[in-house]
Amino acid sequence: MTYPRYTPLAQSLPATVPFVGPETQERARGAAFEARIGANENVFGPSPKAITALQDSAIGLWMYGDPENHDLRQALAAHHGVSPDHIVVGEGIDSLLGYLVRLMVGPGDAVVTSDGAYPTFNYHVAGFGGVLHKVPYRDDHEDPEALFTKAAETDAKLVYLANPDNPMGSWHSGSRILAALEQLPEGTLLVLDEAYIECAPEGTAAAIAADDPRVIRMRTFSKAHGLAGARVGYAIGAPELIAAFNKVRNHFGMNRSAQIAALAALQDSAWLSHVTAWIAGSRERIAEIARQNGLTPLSSAANFVAIDCGRDAKFAKRVLENLIALGIFVRMPFSAPQNRCIRISCGTDADLDAFAAALPRALEGALDRAAKG
Repeated sequence: MTYPRYTPLAQSLPATVPFVGPETQERARGAAFEARIGANENVFGPSPKAITALQDSAIGLWMYGDPENHDLRQALAAHHGVSPDHIVVGEGIDSLLGYLVRLMVGPGDAVVTSDGAYPTFNYHVAGFGGVLHKVPYRDDHEDPEALFTKAAETDAKLVYLANPDNPMGSWHSGSRILAALEQLPEGTLLVLDEAYIECAPEGTAAAIAADDPRVIRMRTFSKAHGLAGARVGYAIGAPELIAAFNKVRNHFGMNRSAQIAALAALQDSAWLSHVTAWIAGSRERIAEIARQNGLTPLSSAANFVAIDCGRDAKFAKRVLENLIALGIFVRMPFSAPQNRCIRISCGTDADLDAFAAALPRALEGALDRAAKG
């Protein structure tokens, strides 16, 4: 009998994925969602210039994409005032995290993150045999000082920090990140995930030199630029580290259309300004809906709002399940104490009208179940 000869590491891993997609949930419930406001996508869409560029690119889809991502890297370098040697482009931040972990982490190597932070990073670390060490959030914020202290205690190769944070939407000032960076132990690389940075207040991005060997910064076109389906992310780091990605990355992973759309989106600053204004307005509407229902919205610098349901995780999960049954796709944090919340992505007026109509019913159902024990 023949059979696949998996590695011991692969055999030890659970058959799980970090997220269950809304499409999977729609198939399970046998109906489409009325409002898709759970995946932190940008429902306001990409730049019209990006859409036109995508349409024009179709005739060239018989060609592979440029394996060097030359034009996009050049444009990103000019945008950030660095050289192209400081930029690597990949299939979203998720893939770049996977490549980075492959470069840095082997069986038994220590990696530090926050308990409840972005789970895909943890997924990659487990996939290469790393050992995760977690620190708790502090007042619904990731705690840079605690992260770096734990990194020193464990001799961690990587420490992950998102600013702004997912799933809570909280953030630190760039100056706070810079000050904390002085505590980062020698030999530890800070993975600074800035996926939501365009949505954040001025001063949130830390003024870290691109040549600083202690830090690699992750950015994306999936959020404010509205290109989640195209899968375009990039990292900014010291040239030696950036060059190392060429040893492990999928050189043809970036499709031609995605490269073209991202380049057009990057050049449309006016559209980005419109979108970030819409996101700010949507955050305010979500917060108001929460308050009208006796719930507490958390301040957010991202394109979503975490809403404190005021009780425990079991109650929040019932609210979430009821919303999904009513056709509203939302998500919630995975770990305590953040899992007392549900997380609502910014949406259109129609999306938020649907959410506003469904939330009282979802809360009523959750309260009824809680009363029955």
